[in-house]
Amino acid sequence: MKFNDFKEYCLSFTAAEEQSPYKNNDDLVAFTVMNRVFAITNPATFEHIYVKCDPVKAATLRNLYKEVKPSKFENQRHWNVVNLEGILDDEIIQEWIKDSYELVFEALPRKKQRVIERMQKEEEEKES
Repeated sequence: MKFNDFKEYCLSFTAAEEQSPYKNNDDLVAFTVMNRVFAITNPATFEHIYVKCDPVKAATLRNLYKEVKPSKFENQRHWNVVNLEGILDDEIIQEWIKDSYELVFEALPRKKQRVIERMQKEEEEKES
């Protein structure tokens, strides 16, 4: 996976935006939904991505894949860092990004979820 593919995939989610919220680390970009982060990376090196994960699944993935470790930046219980230089397929990485987006979406207040749901409905109507 290349950074542009990663970026395009992250931005394909409804209401997703690219931001640079880390004052102490200008090299990192975050992909957010309603200003809540669901993916982080350094576009210059693009060696790792950080994704939010259910705590049980996060621990399981760390045991199953040597490329998956606890995050250094975010809550280690909920965030994994994924080494992109390993043998992981793009499809599995995309699945984890999608899971991360959905976890963040589910944690949003219901009012913000409804805004996103309306946006999704409008996108679907445009496509048909």
